[in-house]
Amino acid sequence: MTDAIYSALWPLGRSTVTDIGAQPRIADLSRATIAHLSHYGFRHDEMRPVIEREMTARFPGIRFVGPEIFGNIHGPRHGKEALPVLAQRLAEQGVDAVITGVGSCGTCTPAVVRASIVAERAGFPSATIVATAFLNQGRANARGEGVADLGIAEFPGVIMTQSKEELERNTAQVLVPNIIAQLTRIAPAAAREKEPEPRAIVCRGTLDEVNEFFLTRRWTDGLPIIPPTVERVESFLRFTDRDPAQVLGVIQPENREATVWTAAVNGVMAGCRPEYMPILIAIVEAMADPQFYARDFGASPGLEPMVIVNGPMVKDLGFNSGAGVLRVGRQANTSIGRFARLYLRNIVGIRPWPDDTDKSSIGQGMNVVLAENEEAVSEVGWTSFAEHMGFSRGENVVTVQSTLASTIPIYTAGDTAREHLDTLVEIFGGSCAGWAHTGIKKAKNCPILVMSPGVARILAREGLSRSDVQRYIFENTSMSVRTLKRHAWELGYTEYDLKQLHAEGMVSDAYVTSDDPDRLVPVFVRPETIGIVLSGDPGRNQSKGFIQNQSHGYPTARRVELPANWHELMSPAIARSA
Repeated sequence: MTDAIYSALWPLGRSTVTDIGAQPRIADLSRATIAHLSHYGFRHDEMRPVIEREMTARFPGIRFVGPEIFGNIHGPRHGKEALPVLAQRLAEQGVDAVITGVGSCGTCTPAVVRASIVAERAGFPSATIVATAFLNQGRANARGEGVADLGIAEFPGVIMTQSKEELERNTAQVLVPNIIAQLTRIAPAAAREKEPEPRAIVCRGTLDEVNEFFLTRRWTDGLPIIPPTVERVESFLRFTDRDPAQVLGVIQPENREATVWTAAVNGVMAGCRPEYMPILIAIVEAMADPQFYARDFGASPGLEPMVIVNGPMVKDLGFNSGAGVLRVGRQANTSIGRFARLYLRNIVGIRPWPDDTDKSSIGQGMNVVLAENEEAVSEVGWTSFAEHMGFSRGENVVTVQSTLASTIPIYTAGDTAREHLDTLVEIFGGSCAGWAHTGIKKAKNCPILVMSPGVARILAREGLSRSDVQRYIFENTSMSVRTLKRHAWELGYTEYDLKQLHAEGMVSDAYVTSDDPDRLVPVFVRPETIGIVLSGDPGRNQSKGFIQNQSHGYPTARRVELPANWHELMSPAIARSA
C-alpha cells in the first residue's frame, strides 16, 4: 500500500518590514552627546552612573542626557507616549547616539530593541543593553523589525541575583567595553533570506515527511499536524464570506500579515474542523488588536492565550462547558485552543530556542477553549461573560486574554453566600496578590474566576449578581505595601512609587492613605475587571482562578461573523455533533 502524498502550503504570512542597516557608528566618542533611554527596570539606575563614570574617563569630552527627558520607553502607557516623539526629542537634545536599557525579561528585551530601532530609523546609532540569557531574543526581534545588525551590548549573568559590588564590576569591566564596541563598530547589514509567497507549496511528501519538514523549520508546536493542502484550506474558506487575502492585522515581533488565509492554513494544521473558521478569524482579529499586545507573549512569566466562547455556537459546534471543561479531548475546545498557540508561533513569531522570542522561564501548557454554560447563566439570572464584555445575549462572541497561572481548585462549602465568598477571597484573591504589582502599576488587572454553576446558585439565591460578587472580592482582597514592593523588586521593577502613580492618575486614593509600609492596599484596581465565567461540573462545589499577565493580553472580544449560508453549511456538521 502506497502512502498518500500531500502538497503542503507555507504556514507563515508575508513580512511587512523594510530592512535597513544600522546607522554609521561614532568615530570619536569624546565629542559625542549620548542619550540614556530606559524602562526603569533591572537596576538600570545602578548601571547608568557607572557607565557615565567609565566612559567619561576614556572619552573626557563625552556628554550624557538622562532618560527622564525621553520618558519611559516600555509598557501600554509609557511606550505609547515616549516612542512617537522620541526622534524629535533626541534631535532637540543634540544627541549623537543612544544607549538603551535594560533587556533582561521576555517583554523588556523587545521593548528596548524597539526603542533603539526607532532611534536607528531616525538616524541615531544605538547600543542596546541586553542580559546574556536574552541575547538571542534581542537579535531575533531586531531581525523582525528590519535592523538585523542592531548593536547589542551584553551584560553578563542574571541581573537580579547579583550583589551591588558584582553589578558594578560587571558594568565597568564587561558592559562598558561592549557599549563602546557597539557604538564604534562597523558591521555589514545581514541580507534577509527570501521567503515563499503566501500561497506557495513548500513541501510534497508523505504524512511523516511533511511533519518532519515542518518540525525542522519550527512551524509546529512539536505535535503532529494535519498537512495544510489547498483542498483542506479551501474547505475552511467555504465557512466565511471574507476575502482570503484580507489582512486582519500586522503583529510584532515578526511583523507578518495576519490574513484570513493564514488563519485557515494554521487551523488545518491544528486539527480544527472547517466549520470552526469564523471563530478562528475572530481569534486572529482579537490577537491582532494593538491593545492585546500579542507581540509580548514571549514574556518570561510564561503567559498563554485563553479563548472564551459565548453564544449559540457553543451548542452548535459541540463545545464542552461542563465537567472537565478545560481538559483536552473535546475537538472544538482542544483544536481551537491549539490553533491560538500555533498562530502566535507562526504568524506573531513567538518561538522558543533557538529563536528565543519565547522567553518563558518555565511556562505552562496551552489552554483549551473555555466555553461558558449559558443555560446555567440564565438559570441563576446573571449576565453572561459576553455581556460583561459589552455584547448582547444570543450573540456569538470570542474573547481572548492572557493567563500565566491557575489557582488550586477552590472548594467552597456552606449554605450561605458569605461562606463561599470568603473562601474565594482567601484563595483566588490571595493568589492574585502575588502578581498584583504589575496590575496596579498598569492600572489594569483582569483575572478570570471560573465558577461552577452549583456555587453560583448559592450566591444568586441570596440575590447576588455577577457585579455583586466582583465587588465583594474587590473590597475584601488586600495586601501590605511592604509585600507589594518586595514582589515588584523581585520581578525587576527597581522603581515602584505609589505616590507617583497616584499623581499620574493610575491608582486611587486607597493606595496613598499614609506612609506606613505595612498599610493594606487593594489587590484589584477595579471590581469590573474581575472576569467571572460559569462553567465546569454543575454537580460540584468548585471554582478555579486564572491570573492574567496584567501587562499583555488584556481581554479582547470580537463578534463572530457567520457566512450568509451558515445554516445550510452547518446541517451536516450539526448532524455529526448530535
